Amino acid sequence: MAMLGKRRPARRRSGVSGLQRRPGEGPPAPSADEAAVNIERLAHDGRGVARGADGKTLFVDGALPGERVEVAVHRTRKRFDEAHVRALLEPAAERVAPPCAYYGQCGGCDLQHLAVAAQREHKREVLVELLQREGIELTEPPEVLVGEPLGYRRRARLGVKVDAEGRVHLGFRARHASRLVDIETCKVLQPGLSALLEPLRELLGELEAPRLVGHLELIAADSRRALVVRQLRDNRVDLQRWRAFGEANDVAVACLLGREAPTLEWLGEVPRLGYRLPAGDAGLELGFAPGDFVQVNGEVNRQLVATARQWLAPVAGRRVLDLFAGIGNFGLPLASDGARVTAAEGNPAMVSRLEINAGRNGLDIEALQLDLNDRAAVAELLAHLAPEAVVLDPPRDGADAVCRALIERPVPRLVYIACDPATLARDAARLVHGGYRITRVAVADMFVHTSHLESLLLLEHGATQPSSQGA
Repeated sequence: MAMLGKRRPARRRSGVSGLQRRPGEGPPAPSADEAAVNIERLAHDGRGVARGADGKTLFVDGALPGERVEVAVHRTRKRFDEAHVRALLEPAAERVAPPCAYYGQCGGCDLQHLAVAAQREHKREVLVELLQREGIELTEPPEVLVGEPLGYRRRARLGVKVDAEGRVHLGFRARHASRLVDIETCKVLQPGLSALLEPLRELLGELEAPRLVGHLELIAADSRRALVVRQLRDNRVDLQRWRAFGEANDVAVACLLGREAPTLEWLGEVPRLGYRLPAGDAGLELGFAPGDFVQVNGEVNRQLVATARQWLAPVAGRRVLDLFAGIGNFGLPLASDGARVTAAEGNPAMVSRLEINAGRNGLDIEALQLDLNDRAAVAELLAHLAPEAVVLDPPRDGADAVCRALIERPVPRLVYIACDPATLARDAARLVHGGYRITRVAVADMFVHTSHLESLLLLEHGATQPSSQGA
């Protein structure tokens, strides 16, 4: 146990391993059969879709609609096969040179080979198609909220691994694999965070017990950079090195210490992390802590909040219920517009943070801890408050219980923000069948160069006038 987590001396591989397959044992090696196919469209996850010679659907990594490519199948399934491009025979006009040197290795971005404008059009089409599958037809295409295509991420988690030879690796996971891709710079990270990668790699190589480091989280608040070190077991010598690193690089450093129930310990002065939103006369500052949910793209988040405020205006004097309220990203700006906001959140730490943020910004809101997966509890809250508007920003699995409650206790206007378009379409269909109408739709390009998208719907209940967009 004395050597737990510490660097082991390099050893020479013998070339013999009990995990090696004998001839004929285990799954077969990936097929190297090559074939030229025409790419018909993009799947929702950004892969090209084609038909193989046998008529089977083929999902091709890195291929674009209109291209003719030579592929190699690397995974065969019952209903479809998965492949990658072996040779590009006829490129699409939208194909561009990826801006990142690690593209194709790192799994962080999967659409850098597609022009940014085309990426955004693809995301808009994905949302429209998913709504159509649920029987919802839009009369106008969704608007698109956009920001800078590079240098936008204000949070990132980096993996750390020490290999059998004692070499330290720092980077992101490869796509569809657990191995790490070493990176020296990241194009989508905010420059101040990307600049820390090489100094961090150097420090990891100097630690007494680098194997005790599980991962690193980089955070860019508006006025401060922070680093959270996931440390599996206490090592005071290395913690002193982390503290010195923070002082030398003007970074607030915290350690998330322990295996089963880790505790956060700041190595030095506790920083005030936060970001600003334009609202009211002086704007708002929302504080957060490591582990809190914060949108990674600050510029697009500001547009997201502004769009929700615009769609719900005017709210002065009206009762607004903010569900899955988090630290107050939507509820506090609406309160600054004069709304009487009640904010409900399941996480007690978030409720406390929300109350602190309201107090710091001089806003009077009611913050509640509530299980938002409890339909009866949500319906009771709706009946008690009778809000004129609801803001709903659930996690990826959606808000089925809340939507059922909103049908039982309808509200005049509902803004639904979603990070998963499939669950949004599912919930929207339930709401439409329950008497709501979709009147506005937007796609927020929160994660540029990836297939992920954020969506925003405005639904109204009992509307009598035709909507510009509707079901």
